[in-house]
Amino acid sequence: MPRAPVDAVVEVVAALVTVAAGVREATGEGLLECFAAVPDPRDRRGRRHSLASILGLCTAAVLAGEVDLVGITAWVASAPQDLLAAMGLRRNGFGVHVAPHPDTVERVFAALAAQDLASSVGAYLLGRYLQAHPVPVSEPGTDPWAAGPDGKPKLRHGLAVDGKAVRGAVGPNGAIPYLLAAATHTDTVVVAERAIGPKSNEVPQFQPLLRALAQAGDLTGWVITADAGHTVRAHARFIHDELHAHYVMTAKANTPKVFARLDAMPWDTTPIAHTTTDTGHGRWEKRTIRVLDAPDDLDFPHVAQVFLIDCAMKRSVVSLAQRGGIGGISLDPMANPAPKGKKKGTIACQETNGHAQAYGVTR
Repeated sequence: MPRAPVDAVVEVVAALVTVAAGVREATGEGLLECFAAVPDPRDRRGRRHSLASILGLCTAAVLAGEVDLVGITAWVASAPQDLLAAMGLRRNGFGVHVAPHPDTVERVFAALAAQDLASSVGAYLLGRYLQAHPVPVSEPGTDPWAAGPDGKPKLRHGLAVDGKAVRGAVGPNGAIPYLLAAATHTDTVVVAERAIGPKSNEVPQFQPLLRALAQAGDLTGWVITADAGHTVRAHARFIHDELHAHYVMTAKANTPKVFARLDAMPWDTTPIAHTTTDTGHGRWEKRTIRVLDAPDDLDFPHVAQVFLIDCAMKRSVVSLAQRGGIGGISLDPMANPAPKGKKKGTIACQETNGHAQAYGVTR
Protein backbone atom coordinates (compact mmCIF):
# COMPACT_ATOMS: atom_id res chain seq x y z
CA MET A 1 0.00 0.00 0.00
CA PRO A 2 1.37 3.47 -0.85
CA ARG A 3 2.39 5.47 2.16
CA ALA A 4 0.64 8.70 3.06
CA PRO A 5 2.71 11.80 2.23
CA VAL A 6 4.40 13.18 5.33
CA ASP A 7 3.13 16.71 4.66
CA ALA A 8 -0.46 15.44 4.38
CA VAL A 9 -0.17 13.68 7.73
CA VAL A 10 1.30 16.78 9.39
CA GLU A 11 -1.45 19.02 8.03
CA VAL A 12 -4.24 16.70 9.18
CA VAL A 13 -2.66 16.33 12.62
CA ALA A 14 -2.38 20.13 12.85
CA ALA A 15 -6.05 20.44 11.97
CA LEU A 16 -6.95 17.83 14.59
CA VAL A 17 -4.98 19.73 17.24
CA THR A 18 -6.96 22.88 16.52
CA VAL A 19 -10.26 21.01 16.60
CA ALA A 20 -9.38 19.33 19.88
CA ALA A 21 -8.59 22.68 21.49
CA GLY A 22 -12.17 23.62 22.23
CA VAL A 23 -14.96 21.78 20.44
CA ARG A 24 -16.74 20.73 23.61
CA GLU A 25 -16.31 24.12 25.27
CA ALA A 26 -17.50 25.93 22.15
CA THR A 27 -20.50 23.75 21.32
CA GLY A 28 -21.44 21.80 24.41
CA GLU A 29 -21.21 18.68 22.28
CA GLY A 30 -18.56 16.04 21.66
CA LEU A 31 -16.14 15.31 18.87
CA LEU A 32 -18.47 12.88 17.11
CA GLU A 33 -21.13 15.52 16.51
CA CYS A 34 -18.51 17.88 15.17
CA PHE A 35 -16.75 15.37 12.90
CA ALA A 36 -20.07 14.11 11.56
CA ALA A 37 -20.14 17.29 9.45
CA VAL A 38 -16.91 16.33 7.63
CA PRO A 39 -17.46 14.65 4.23
CA ASP A 40 -15.99 11.14 4.08
CA PRO A 41 -13.58 10.86 1.09
CA ARG A 42 -13.60 7.04 1.12
CA ASP A 43 -15.65 4.75 -1.11
CA ARG A 44 -18.84 3.60 0.57
CA ARG A 45 -17.94 -0.03 -0.04
CA GLY A 46 -15.84 -1.65 2.64
CA ARG A 47 -16.22 1.01 5.33
CA ARG A 48 -16.06 -0.61 8.75
CA HIS A 49 -15.64 2.51 10.86
CA SER A 50 -17.25 5.91 10.49
CA LEU A 51 -15.01 8.86 9.65
CA ALA A 52 -16.23 10.64 12.80
CA SER A 53 -15.10 7.71 14.99
CA ILE A 54 -11.67 7.55 13.35
CA LEU A 55 -11.08 11.28 13.62
CA GLY A 56 -12.33 11.30 17.20
CA LEU A 57 -9.86 8.58 18.21
CA CYS A 58 -7.01 10.32 16.38
CA THR A 59 -7.84 13.58 18.14
CA ALA A 60 -7.73 11.79 21.49
CA ALA A 61 -4.30 10.43 20.53
CA VAL A 62 -3.08 13.94 19.69
CA LEU A 63 -4.36 15.24 23.02
CA ALA A 64 -2.45 12.40 24.69
CA GLY A 65 0.77 13.73 23.16
CA GLU A 66 1.15 11.78 19.92
CA VAL A 67 2.25 14.00 17.04
CA ASP A 68 3.19 11.62 14.22
CA LEU A 69 1.42 8.87 12.29
CA VAL A 70 3.23 5.97 13.99
CA GLY A 71 2.43 7.25 17.46
CA ILE A 72 -1.20 8.04 16.60
CA THR A 73 -1.91 4.64 15.05
CA ALA A 74 -0.22 2.80 17.94
CA TRP A 75 -2.24 4.79 20.47
CA VAL A 76 -5.50 4.15 18.59
CA ALA A 77 -4.75 0.40 18.35
CA SER A 78 -4.35 0.18 22.12
CA ALA A 79 -7.26 2.45 23.08
CA PRO A 80 -9.36 1.12 25.99
CA GLN A 81 -12.77 -0.40 25.44
CA ASP A 82 -14.67 2.40 27.17
CA LEU A 83 -13.14 4.98 24.83
CA LEU A 84 -13.85 2.84 21.76
CA ALA A 85 -17.44 2.53 22.92
CA ALA A 86 -17.74 6.27 23.49
CA MET A 87 -16.40 6.90 19.97
CA GLY A 88 -18.98 4.56 18.45
CA LEU A 89 -16.63 1.82 17.23
CA ARG A 90 -18.32 -1.40 16.07
CA ARG A 91 -18.32 -4.67 18.02
CA ASN A 92 -17.07 -8.00 16.70
CA GLY A 93 -18.77 -11.38 17.16
CA PHE A 94 -17.53 -11.59 20.73
CA GLY A 95 -19.00 -8.22 21.70
CA VAL A 96 -15.61 -6.51 21.81
CA HIS A 97 -15.21 -3.02 20.33
CA VAL A 98 -12.67 -3.09 17.48
CA ALA A 99 -10.20 -0.25 16.90
CA PRO A 100 -9.49 0.78 13.28
CA HIS A 101 -6.42 -0.83 11.74
CA PRO A 102 -3.33 1.41 11.36
CA ASP A 103 -3.64 1.06 7.57
CA THR A 104 -7.19 2.39 7.78
CA VAL A 105 -6.05 5.44 9.73
CA GLU A 106 -3.25 6.07 7.24
CA ARG A 107 -5.61 5.80 4.26
CA VAL A 108 -7.96 8.30 5.88
CA PHE A 109 -5.08 10.73 6.47
CA ALA A 110 -3.93 10.34 2.88
CA ALA A 111 -7.42 10.92 1.43
CA LEU A 112 -8.59 13.66 3.76
CA ALA A 113 -7.35 17.14 2.88
CA ALA A 114 -6.50 19.18 5.97
CA GLN A 115 -8.14 22.31 4.54
CA ASP A 116 -11.38 20.42 3.86
CA LEU A 117 -11.34 19.13 7.43
CA ALA A 118 -10.71 22.61 8.86
CA SER A 119 -13.38 24.21 6.63
CA SER A 120 -16.03 21.61 7.49
CA VAL A 121 -15.40 21.82 11.22
CA GLY A 122 -15.20 25.62 11.07
CA ALA A 123 -18.57 25.84 9.31
CA TYR A 124 -20.05 23.56 11.96
CA LEU A 125 -18.64 25.68 14.79
CA LEU A 126 -19.83 28.90 13.15
CA GLY A 127 -23.32 27.47 12.85
CA ARG A 128 -23.29 26.49 16.52
CA TYR A 129 -22.00 29.95 17.47
CA LEU A 130 -24.83 31.64 15.57
CA GLN A 131 -27.35 29.42 17.30
CA ALA A 132 -26.05 30.62 20.65
CA HIS A 133 -25.62 34.23 19.46
CA PRO A 134 -28.27 34.85 16.78
CA VAL A 135 -28.08 37.82 14.45
CA PRO A 136 -30.74 40.44 15.32
CA VAL A 137 -33.89 40.29 13.20
CA SER A 138 -34.11 43.12 10.70
CA GLU A 139 -35.77 44.09 7.44
CA PRO A 140 -34.13 42.74 4.26
CA GLY A 141 -31.29 44.95 3.08
CA THR A 142 -30.93 46.77 6.39
CA ASP A 143 -28.17 46.62 8.97
CA PRO A 144 -29.25 44.12 11.67
CA TRP A 145 -27.08 45.92 14.22
CA ALA A 146 -28.33 49.44 13.50
CA ALA A 147 -29.41 51.57 16.43
CA GLY A 148 -32.83 50.68 17.81
CA PRO A 149 -35.70 52.98 18.77
CA ASP A 150 -33.80 54.03 21.88
CA GLY A 151 -30.94 55.31 19.70
CA LYS A 152 -28.35 53.00 21.25
CA PRO A 153 -26.11 50.94 18.94
CA LYS A 154 -26.06 47.16 19.35
CA LEU A 155 -22.94 45.14 20.01
CA ARG A 156 -21.92 43.52 16.74
CA HIS A 157 -20.48 40.06 16.17
CA GLY A 158 -16.71 40.19 15.76
CA LEU A 159 -13.95 38.06 14.29
CA ALA A 160 -10.28 38.33 15.23
CA VAL A 161 -7.88 37.24 12.47
CA ASP A 162 -4.39 36.30 13.62
CA GLY A 163 -1.59 33.85 12.94
CA LYS A 164 -0.70 31.08 15.36
CA ALA A 165 1.78 28.25 15.72
CA VAL A 166 0.18 24.82 16.13
CA ARG A 167 1.45 23.28 19.34
CA GLY A 168 1.55 19.52 19.19
CA ALA A 169 2.34 19.23 15.46
CA VAL A 170 5.78 19.07 13.83
CA GLY A 171 6.54 19.32 10.11
CA PRO A 172 8.97 17.11 8.18
CA ASN A 173 11.71 19.72 8.59
CA GLY A 174 11.16 19.93 12.34
CA ALA A 175 9.31 23.24 12.13
CA ILE A 176 5.95 23.81 13.81
CA PRO A 177 3.11 24.46 11.30
CA TYR A 178 1.80 28.01 11.21
CA LEU A 179 -1.83 28.88 10.53
CA LEU A 180 -3.89 32.00 9.93
CA ALA A 181 -7.09 31.65 11.93
CA ALA A 182 -10.31 33.55 12.57
CA ALA A 183 -11.86 33.36 16.05
CA THR A 184 -15.05 34.88 17.41
CA HIS A 185 -14.70 37.75 19.86
CA THR A 186 -17.27 36.52 22.35
CA ASP A 187 -16.18 32.93 22.95
CA THR A 188 -12.85 32.81 21.05
CA VAL A 189 -14.14 29.92 18.93
CA VAL A 190 -11.84 29.22 15.95
CA VAL A 191 -14.22 29.08 12.97
CA ALA A 192 -11.72 29.19 10.10
CA GLU A 193 -8.05 28.59 9.44
CA ARG A 194 -5.60 28.28 6.57
CA ALA A 195 -2.05 26.98 6.44
CA ILE A 196 0.72 29.51 5.81
CA GLY A 197 3.51 28.29 3.56
CA PRO A 198 7.12 28.20 4.79
CA LYS A 199 8.14 30.96 2.35
CA SER A 200 5.03 33.09 2.72
CA ASN A 201 3.26 35.18 5.36
CA GLU A 202 -0.24 35.86 6.64
CA VAL A 203 -1.25 38.55 4.16
CA PRO A 204 -1.95 36.38 1.05
CA GLN A 205 -4.23 34.08 3.09
CA PHE A 206 -6.33 36.86 4.66
CA GLN A 207 -8.91 37.26 1.92
CA PRO A 208 -9.26 33.53 1.06
CA LEU A 209 -9.79 32.81 4.78
CA LEU A 210 -12.64 35.27 5.18
CA ARG A 211 -14.10 34.62 1.72
CA ALA A 212 -14.51 30.92 2.51
CA LEU A 213 -15.99 31.77 5.90
CA ALA A 214 -18.50 34.14 4.30
CA GLN A 215 -19.75 31.23 2.19
CA ALA A 216 -20.56 29.33 5.39
CA GLY A 217 -22.27 32.29 7.07
CA ASP A 218 -23.17 35.85 6.11
CA LEU A 219 -20.63 38.28 7.59
CA THR A 220 -22.61 41.42 6.75
CA GLY A 221 -22.25 43.92 9.56
CA TRP A 222 -19.61 41.91 11.45
CA VAL A 223 -16.45 43.56 12.80
CA ILE A 224 -13.14 42.16 11.54
CA THR A 225 -10.08 42.85 13.69
CA ALA A 226 -6.48 42.14 12.77
CA ASP A 227 -2.98 43.20 13.75
CA ALA A 228 -0.81 45.75 11.99
CA GLY A 229 0.46 43.27 9.42
CA HIS A 230 -3.00 43.32 7.82
CA THR A 231 -3.32 47.10 7.65
CA VAL A 232 -3.48 46.86 3.88
CA ARG A 233 -5.69 48.93 1.62
CA ALA A 234 -6.74 45.87 -0.37
CA HIS A 235 -7.92 44.20 2.84
CA ALA A 236 -9.96 47.26 3.82
CA ARG A 237 -11.66 47.39 0.41
CA PHE A 238 -12.32 43.64 0.52
CA ILE A 239 -13.96 43.85 3.95
CA HIS A 240 -16.07 46.84 2.97
CA ASP A 241 -16.96 46.05 -0.64
CA GLU A 242 -17.21 42.24 -0.68
CA LEU A 243 -18.04 41.22 2.88
CA HIS A 244 -20.09 44.37 3.65
CA ALA A 245 -18.49 44.35 7.07
CA HIS A 246 -16.51 46.71 9.29
CA TYR A 247 -12.84 46.58 10.23
CA VAL A 248 -10.43 47.39 13.06
CA MET A 249 -6.84 48.03 12.03
CA THR A 250 -3.65 49.29 13.64
CA ALA A 251 -1.36 51.87 12.06
CA LYS A 252 2.35 51.31 12.64
CA ALA A 253 5.61 51.67 10.76
CA ASN A 254 4.44 49.40 7.93
CA THR A 255 2.04 52.20 6.87
CA PRO A 256 4.31 55.25 7.37
CA LYS A 257 2.12 57.85 5.62
CA VAL A 258 -1.03 56.82 7.46
CA PHE A 259 0.90 56.66 10.71
CA ALA A 260 2.40 60.12 10.21
CA ARG A 261 -0.97 61.69 9.39
CA LEU A 262 -2.64 60.19 12.45
CA ASP A 263 0.32 60.99 14.66
CA ALA A 264 -0.15 64.66 13.78
CA MET A 265 -3.74 64.79 14.99
CA PRO A 266 -4.61 66.78 18.16
CA TRP A 267 -4.77 63.85 20.58
CA ASP A 268 -3.60 65.88 23.58
CA THR A 269 -6.64 68.17 23.35
CA THR A 270 -9.09 65.36 22.60
CA PRO A 271 -11.14 64.37 25.66
CA ILE A 272 -10.99 60.81 26.97
CA ALA A 273 -14.08 58.89 25.89
CA HIS A 274 -13.68 55.85 28.11
CA THR A 275 -11.34 54.40 30.75
CA THR A 276 -10.75 50.82 31.89
CA THR A 277 -8.61 49.52 34.76
CA ASP A 278 -7.48 45.89 35.06
CA THR A 279 -5.38 44.00 37.55
CA GLY A 280 -3.89 40.52 37.35
CA HIS A 281 -0.77 38.51 36.55
CA GLY A 282 1.27 40.78 38.78
CA ARG A 283 0.44 44.02 37.03
CA TRP A 284 -1.99 46.93 37.05
CA GLU A 285 -3.12 48.42 33.75
CA LYS A 286 -5.13 51.51 32.92
CA ARG A 287 -6.29 52.21 29.38
CA THR A 288 -7.96 55.30 28.00
CA ILE A 289 -9.43 55.85 24.56
CA ARG A 290 -9.75 59.09 22.56
CA VAL A 291 -11.90 59.16 19.42
CA LEU A 292 -11.90 61.54 16.45
CA ASP A 293 -13.55 61.62 13.06
CA ALA A 294 -11.22 60.46 10.33
CA PRO A 295 -9.54 63.35 8.48
CA ASP A 296 -10.55 63.83 4.86
CA ASP A 297 -6.96 63.59 3.64
CA LEU A 298 -6.27 60.23 5.30
CA ASP A 299 -5.10 57.95 2.49
CA PHE A 300 -6.94 54.80 3.54
CA PRO A 301 -10.27 53.48 2.19
CA HIS A 302 -13.60 53.60 4.01
CA VAL A 303 -12.34 55.05 7.30
CA ALA A 304 -14.95 56.87 9.39
CA GLN A 305 -13.29 57.23 12.80
CA VAL A 306 -9.85 57.03 14.35
CA PHE A 307 -8.88 56.61 17.96
CA LEU A 308 -5.89 56.44 20.23
CA ILE A 309 -5.53 54.14 23.23
CA ASP A 310 -3.12 55.10 26.00
CA CYS A 311 -1.96 52.35 28.34
CA ALA A 312 -0.27 52.88 31.71
CA MET A 313 1.05 49.71 33.33
CA LYS A 314 2.63 49.07 36.73
CA ARG A 315 4.41 45.89 37.73
CA SER A 316 5.77 44.87 41.11
CA VAL A 317 9.32 45.39 39.80
CA VAL A 318 9.02 47.60 36.71
CA SER A 319 6.64 50.42 35.81
CA LEU A 320 5.99 51.17 32.16
CA ALA A 321 4.04 53.92 30.45
CA GLN A 322 2.80 52.99 27.00
CA ARG A 323 1.05 55.09 24.48
CA GLY A 324 -0.24 52.71 21.86
CA GLY A 325 -2.67 53.29 19.06
CA ILE A 326 -5.30 50.70 18.32
CA GLY A 327 -7.68 51.24 15.44
CA GLY A 328 -11.19 49.95 15.82
CA ILE A 329 -14.82 50.48 15.08
CA SER A 330 -16.60 52.35 17.82
CA LEU A 331 -18.62 49.88 19.85
CA ASP A 332 -18.42 51.90 23.05
CA PRO A 333 -21.82 53.29 24.19
CA MET A 334 -20.31 56.78 24.11
CA ALA A 335 -19.54 56.53 20.40
CA ASN A 336 -21.93 57.14 17.53
CA PRO A 337 -23.06 54.29 15.24
CA ALA A 338 -22.19 54.34 11.56
CA PRO A 339 -24.53 56.35 9.33
CA LYS A 340 -27.12 54.23 7.55
CA GLY A 341 -25.69 52.60 4.45
CA LYS A 342 -22.11 53.48 5.35
CA LYS A 343 -19.64 50.94 6.65
CA LYS A 344 -17.52 52.33 9.40
CA GLY A 345 -13.89 51.35 9.42
CA THR A 346 -11.53 52.77 11.99
CA ILE A 347 -7.80 53.12 12.14
CA ALA A 348 -5.52 54.81 14.65
CA CYS A 349 -1.99 55.89 15.25
CA GLN A 350 0.62 54.78 17.72
CA GLU A 351 3.25 56.82 19.50
CA THR A 352 6.17 55.27 21.36
CA ASN A 353 7.66 56.71 24.49
CA GLY A 354 10.50 55.29 26.55
CA HIS A 355 9.88 51.57 26.97
CA ALA A 356 6.64 51.61 24.94
CA GLN A 357 6.05 48.78 22.48
CA ALA A 358 3.79 48.19 19.53
CA TYR A 359 0.34 47.40 20.85
CA GLY A 360 -1.89 44.57 19.61
CA VAL A 361 -5.46 44.34 18.44
CA THR A 362 -8.23 45.12 20.91
CA ARG A 363 -11.25 42.85 20.92
